[in-house]
Amino acid sequence: MSARIPKLSAEARDLLPRHVAIIMDGNGRWAKEKGLPRAEGHRRGAESAKAVTRIASDLGIRYLTLYTFSTENWNRPKTEIDAIMRYLVYYLKKETPELNKHNVQLEVIGQIYRLPEKVQKQIKKSKQELSKNTGLTLVLALNYGARSEIAEATRNIAHKVESGDLVPDDIDETLIGMHLYTSQIPDPDLLIRTSGEMRLSNFLLWQVSYTEMVVTQVLWPEFRKPAFFDAIEEYAKRHRRFGKI
Repeated sequence: MSARIPKLSAEARDLLPRHVAIIMDGNGRWAKEKGLPRAEGHRRGAESAKAVTRIASDLGIRYLTLYTFSTENWNRPKTEIDAIMRYLVYYLKKETPELNKHNVQLEVIGQIYRLPEKVQKQIKKSKQELSKNTGLTLVLALNYGARSEIAEATRNIAHKVESGDLVPDDIDETLIGMHLYTSQIPDPDLLIRTSGEMRLSNFLLWQVSYTEMVVTQVLWPEFRKPAFFDAIEEYAKRHRRFGKI
C-alpha cells in the first residue's frame, strides 16, 4: 500500500499564517538515538530545512524564519560548530539556484560579523543572487540571540537620544521595533518548536508576543510535510484575539 500523501484542509489553506518561525531542535538527540555522530544530525537537519522551505514556498507562505545558530551555540564543541558552518556554506551554495528557481529571496538576522569569513561571503553572494525574487522570504537567524538584539536596539536608540536626534518621549513600541533586526519583517503568526521542548531559547522574544505556538514531539531531522501540515492545521483552529474578546 502506498503512503498517504498529506493534504491541508480547505480551512487551513484559507487561514495560512503569513509568517512561520521554527525553532529547529533535536538534531543531536536524533543522531544519538541512531548511534550516529552529531554532525550527521545536523546534515539531516539541513535536509529538513530544505524540505520545509520548499513546502512553505509552494503553499504561498510569505515568510519563513529558521533558528539556525544561536549566540549560545558557540559554547558547543569546536568540531560540532565547524561541522555546522561547513554544512551552512555547502547548502547555501548548493541550494541557491533551486531557491532562485522557486522565486525565494533570502534574509539573514543576527550578529553576522562574528561568523567565519567564508560563511559571510556565501551569505552575501546568495542574498545578492536571490535579491530580485518576490516569493517566499527565507530568513535565517544566524548567530542570533533575542536579548542581544534588544540590547543592541536599545543602545542604538540611546545614542540617538544622546546626539539629540530623539527625545525620550519618542521611544515607543514602534520605534523599538524599527531598531530590531526584523524591522522589515512582520511578526510571526505561528512559531513551531520541534523535539517537544517547551521554551523559547532566546528566539524572537519581542516579536512573538502574540504568536501562536505549536510544539511537536517530532525531532527536527524527521520534520517533513506531515508534521508541518499538522502544525498549520493546529494553527487554523486557533482564535487569535490579540487581547480582545
